[in-house]
Amino acid sequence: MTASPQGPDKDPEKGADPPVPPAPTRPTWTFLTNHGHVLLAVAADPQARITDIAARVGITPRSTLQILKDLEGGGYLHRVRAGRRTRYAIEPHQHFRHPATANREIDGLLGLFSGPAPAATVPRAESP
Repeated sequence: MTASPQGPDKDPEKGADPPVPPAPTRPTWTFLTNHGHVLLAVAADPQARITDIAARVGITPRSTLQILKDLEGGGYLHRVRAGRRTRYAIEPHQHFRHPATANREIDGLLGLFSGPAPAATVPRAESP
């Protein structure tokens, strides 16, 4: 038996394979920076490894390390060694850096993202 020109596993009566949908693309912008996402990842799991934080945020481990250094240098977190592991402790009463939000502390952001997402509300139609 010879293989068909379409390949050994393809049935000529069924036609071509269905097209594979394209992989989802990352948005070109987000509301939070990578620094904010790293801070939230550390808040969610202070004992997370660099590679775990990087995977959660969607950046490289090298970028994650640089961001952690930035956050530590800015006083937003500090490292605590526990044996061979590094644990991160967040300083929640630090203020945001942008002038428009500098009067707010980061604990509000951490609180916003630490709880369950609020349920979507549907506006009710007013009764006549």
